[in-house]
Amino acid sequence: MTAPILADLDAGRRRAAVPDPAAPGGWRTDREVKAAILACFRDRATEAWDLGGVLRFRDRVGLPPKALLDGPDADVAAGAGRPWRIVPGGTSVRAGVYLGPGVVVMPPSFVNVGAWIGEDTMVDSHVLVGSCAQVGARVHLSAGVTIGGVLEPAGARPVIVEGGAFVGAGCSLLEGVLIGAGAVLGTGVVLTGTSRLYDLVRDRVITGTPDEPLVVPPGAVVVPGTRSLAGEFAAAHGLSVSVALLVKDRDTGTDARVTLEDALR
Repeated sequence: MTAPILADLDAGRRRAAVPDPAAPGGWRTDREVKAAILACFRDRATEAWDLGGVLRFRDRVGLPPKALLDGPDADVAAGAGRPWRIVPGGTSVRAGVYLGPGVVVMPPSFVNVGAWIGEDTMVDSHVLVGSCAQVGARVHLSAGVTIGGVLEPAGARPVIVEGGAFVGAGCSLLEGVLIGAGAVLGTGVVLTGTSRLYDLVRDRVITGTPDEPLVVPPGAVVVPGTRSLAGEFAAAHGLSVSVALLVKDRDTGTDARVTLEDALR
């Protein structure tokens, strides 16, 4: 069962999580996909791969590098003559990763098994896309972004970045957080599944739980902020903690600042 599921993931016929309006946050996880990936990790036999004498790998036999260039179906799988671009410089993409037409991956980056990246998405340098992460179409993952992986527990939702979102440099998205379509995260925003997001537009606090991780609303513009800690000790030392602030909804001015030139895609 394992090998066919990984082949389906690689080709985009199957996903670790799929849109489902009836599920929490609008996404449903596929437990069978995660079980198949975990089975690959349990086989501890290793194999070496030499990619043209330039890059060499040694990894578990069930998790080879993705076939990016070889084979008669490479251009078809990449989108009818509009293939992805993996720019030279040390990037690694595992088998079981789907790359949509027009995806660009800048070096060095790592995309782990089970990830799904939609068409025309830009993955900038030093980006980690973790296991089973779901990244929509025309997303921009800026330099140094970390998108956490999730394999256990099997029913846990992976990190999801919906279509058209912009994730600023150095952001970290972890523990199943969901970034709504068209949202913009400023440089250095850190969000986990149980983070609090302070919505300054609607005077509310958006929270997540381990069972229903945080959902950032579509079109939200989020930046890093701080919140003073309570108590005499904290006050005496001027202590505060980092928080995420929803400061506005996306508008034309925001669009102008985060639009990536089509020539670069």
